[in-house]
Amino acid sequence: MPLSHALLADPVDDLIALLRGKRFVALTGAGCSTESGIPDYRGPETRRRARNPIQGREFSSSAEIRQRYWARAVIGWERFSRAEPNPAHRALARLEQDGLIEGLITQNVDGLHHAAGSRRVIELHGTLAEVACLACGAMEPRAALQQRLLARNPGWLRLAADVAPDGDADLPAEHVAGFQTPPCLRCDGPLKPRVVFFGENVARPVVDAAFALVDAAEALLVVGSSLAVFSGYRFVLRAAQRGIPIAMVNLGSARGEELGALKVEARAGEVLPRLAEALAGAPRPEGARGAGPGAPRPE
Repeated sequence: MPLSHALLADPVDDLIALLRGKRFVALTGAGCSTESGIPDYRGPETRRRARNPIQGREFSSSAEIRQRYWARAVIGWERFSRAEPNPAHRALARLEQDGLIEGLITQNVDGLHHAAGSRRVIELHGTLAEVACLACGAMEPRAALQQRLLARNPGWLRLAADVAPDGDADLPAEHVAGFQTPPCLRCDGPLKPRVVFFGENVARPVVDAAFALVDAAEALLVVGSSLAVFSGYRFVLRAAQRGIPIAMVNLGSARGEELGALKVEARAGEVLPRLAEALAGAPRPEGARGAGPGAPRPE
């Protein structure tokens, strides 16, 4: 399908027309949360500054890497954890409540879709709100660990650091050496946020659940993702293989644009509320499910 580049028509009107009357699934990336104050990895503001995220294998095998991660994360968490849903999150939740979105697949680890009221959310990369022990698997809320981190490192929040993607912070290396990382409360093992690090694979059941959503949909809406990482791009490929329309809302280029029926080059927080409002009065697609209080929420 050729990508639409109409110059005279409003591309948001084209998006509304494309999705009207269809059961669709949303795939969201970091660009959906930048308007909540959470930086992304590849957006217009951060693309000019290269980052080298910690690899999962490094984190698991190196106490030094874990120390560096937690020394930075204890600062980044303070701002990250205070982020609130923006109009894009709330519009997606409304679309689900109106029975128009069958479900939502997100690459984000910030929990803002849940906070906005979305119920059927598949978190491809996990959530920063929980921590797991690498030795025994015991879980702990990230907020509780934050208190233990601060107790072991008094005054740490007074250090100057710039906020970075996924609750990280740019902290000078000379500050890291003295940082004390608390162990697991059950077995004294090392702790890891319950997220998929770079170089790690998304769990098969999570991938299968996401594929099932795409397979049941009549359209795919990609929001705020460059699709540079295959964990999200695979669902665009699946939609293309099925021959269902793909719409993209993103600032900047996105992998697989040539597979899309339409791309809107604008902020998600500007586009999605208009989409939700326009589709609110449309007849509910046949077979669509509502998202009432008892609606399932995949983990």
